[in-house]
Amino acid sequence: MELPEHATTDDALAEAAGIGPYFAVDTDPGIADHPLWRPLTALYGPALPAPYGPALPDQIANVRVRLGTTEERVAASLFFQGVAGRLWSPALATAVLHGRVPGLDPAGTYWRAASPGPVVLAAPGAPALPGDAAALRRVIVDGHLVPLVRAVRAVTPVAEGLLWGNAASALVGALTVLTMARPGSSAAASRLVGELLATPPLRAAGDLGPYGFRRRSCCLYYRVPGGGKCADCALL
Repeated sequence: MELPEHATTDDALAEAAGIGPYFAVDTDPGIADHPLWRPLTALYGPALPAPYGPALPDQIANVRVRLGTTEERVAASLFFQGVAGRLWSPALATAVLHGRVPGLDPAGTYWRAASPGPVVLAAPGAPALPGDAAALRRVIVDGHLVPLVRAVRAVTPVAEGLLWGNAASALVGALTVLTMARPGSSAAASRLVGELLATPPLRAAGDLGPYGFRRRSCCLYYRVPGGGKCADCALL
């Protein structure tokens, strides 16, 4: 869908939300004042004051209970992958479909717990950046995933390479859903994702070839009761 020239980033995000739930980002400006919505800096940073408490450990614990696992690192890995997917999906879609990356500053991007599933995101009034790999890397990798990797590893002993494997896998997952929903975007989306996977810290995470993506680590989903190995798993 082509947006008019005067369309805002909010318009682009609203259009991308039609692709699927991982692509949905709320843009209601009233969210910033709503008590259930908190800036992502609260998830990546130190414990929140009462009544919220330690946001990240609580979210990881919720995932552990929901999945029925006793392993904190498994829950931390899968929580990280879910958040990475929620960040990559709308940013990749708007970059490919509308030539703009939403400037999702962590202090101005809000999250709310959701069950089941990863956190829900909101970014009212996000500025528009160029729709290229450099902007995507700066916004998603540097702005969000680097501090989230650091925060997760401070809470739970999970390998850094595993988390970056999750980030790469989440990016390829977003690519798959986007190109299935919008087949005409396949070439541009694949080219953009290929550029992102060719640069650190994603470069060491796996390989994207003609038959799909194969990562060099495992997200540990096979350790969840009833879980298994994903299609891109290094253990296959």
